[in-house]
Amino acid sequence: MRTRTGPIPTQTHEPSIEIAGRLAPRYDEVLTPEALAFLTELHHRFGARRHDRLADRMRRRFEIGNGHDPQFRDDTRHIREDAEWKVAGAGPGLEDRRVEITGPTDPKMTINALNSGAKVWLADQEDATSPTWKNVIEGQLSLRDAIRGELSHTSPEGKRYEVTATETPTIVMRPRGWHLPEQHIRFTDRTGRTMAASGSLVDFGLYFFHNAEQLIANGRGPYFYIAKLESSEEAKLWDDVFTFSEQYVGIPHGTIRATVLIETLPAAFEMEEILFELRDHIAGLNAGRWDYIFSIIKNYRGRGARFVLPDRSEVTMTVPFMRAYTELLVKTCHKRGAFAIGGMSAFIPNRRDPEVTERAFEKVAADKKREAGDGFDGTWVAHPDLIPVARAEFDAVLGDRPNQLDRQRPKVEVKAADLIDVHIGRPITTAGVHGNVSVAIRYIEAWLRGLGAVAIDNLMEDAATAEISRSQVWQWIHQDRTTEDGTPITRESIEALVTQVLAEADRREGDRFDDAADIFREVALGQDFPAFLTLPAYAKYLVETD
Repeated sequence: MRTRTGPIPTQTHEPSIEIAGRLAPRYDEVLTPEALAFLTELHHRFGARRHDRLADRMRRRFEIGNGHDPQFRDDTRHIREDAEWKVAGAGPGLEDRRVEITGPTDPKMTINALNSGAKVWLADQEDATSPTWKNVIEGQLSLRDAIRGELSHTSPEGKRYEVTATETPTIVMRPRGWHLPEQHIRFTDRTGRTMAASGSLVDFGLYFFHNAEQLIANGRGPYFYIAKLESSEEAKLWDDVFTFSEQYVGIPHGTIRATVLIETLPAAFEMEEILFELRDHIAGLNAGRWDYIFSIIKNYRGRGARFVLPDRSEVTMTVPFMRAYTELLVKTCHKRGAFAIGGMSAFIPNRRDPEVTERAFEKVAADKKREAGDGFDGTWVAHPDLIPVARAEFDAVLGDRPNQLDRQRPKVEVKAADLIDVHIGRPITTAGVHGNVSVAIRYIEAWLRGLGAVAIDNLMEDAATAEISRSQVWQWIHQDRTTEDGTPITRESIEALVTQVLAEADRREGDRFDDAADIFREVALGQDFPAFLTLPAYAKYLVETD
């Protein structure tokens, strides 16, 4: 009997990408053989590392849930203590970012954003976009056409939209986070294993491949907002993606510029390390306030009553943990030559209701005045009518200067305990509980119909604000909380509210309220806590099948 020695032969396959979604008119302009070859390379080189980083997230969340509070890392102390290094900073068209408008990438919203007068448009393929296959690919088409000056749109009512502004905002595109799959594109690796593509790599790859050279010719560049990062290792992964992509299409190293949203609790402890890993490609950090609140709840949901937050409306930017986080962000950015960009106030005007509009202007003006005074270089708005309001507050501080990078904050000292000081001292109210259930269900219903940014009760809601609403409900139930009038918050009481919200809803033929209620029950009333509500909702309802 002969014994085989040496390595066991394994079957290898050529990595490949397959389109599983339907092909509608013009989709072939985005899903070209050359673009798909680029996506294949991205997944072949970086897909396994993406899965490793997602596993790291799960371990870290488990540790925090079991009593190990996050700390500033000892193994990266040398990065924080080295005063010499700086980041690449602004690319062409990013020198002045005092007002940025955010929104999805459908043709109408794209044209409105480009006509808005903002300095930057966050072209959002993430939380403001429901990731239907149609939205994913047709959003890419909108961006392609807009960058080439070819975009127009006629509404079903016959109204025509065109880009008329002589100076349009610099486009900064936001791909989906590392955790989100793209089930309509399938990747097969060298072992023959087939899996869903990465939403991040699909969104980034298609936009970059088709538009990088045209953006450079336009005097701008391929710029990205990077969402949901939780560590500097995840930032390093993006940096390697950027470097490879620049080499692939033959543009200089450092042409890509990223702005990273600090919107998770772990990332708040690694701001300098994230800047360091992306130092050749990064322009700044953004204070992603809504996802940050969600991350606090998610990580501390099982740690006892002292980590329970009150009504969502009471968690303002001036409460201790939010104040510490934003102060640290500005100090960190300016220390390293990076822009600090403020977040989005949820208040929006209503052109049919002057009182609502006046209140929104007052709330937004106060929010932006605080940010400008704290040293932020710019801020977000979600509605074109808010641009003059935000610009006035930043103009008052900046004057003719494009930014305030020279404003250092040496007296700011933020300790680890400050970032988790969630004591607010306000109650949970009956109205707050009802509001969370109502907002979450109504948002999910719109999301299932393909809408990612939705005006609800004169506030702009997106996936992040819906996450706060459902995660607070989950935590209140599991921590045996009561409202201020002594009413216990239980699965039964929330189920009664679900029934009430469905009865109150403006029901129409073809609406998705029943499906939305089912998703809400799964992510807010279940024993387990899904890391993101969008994951089960996407898998159950947005994936097209033959």
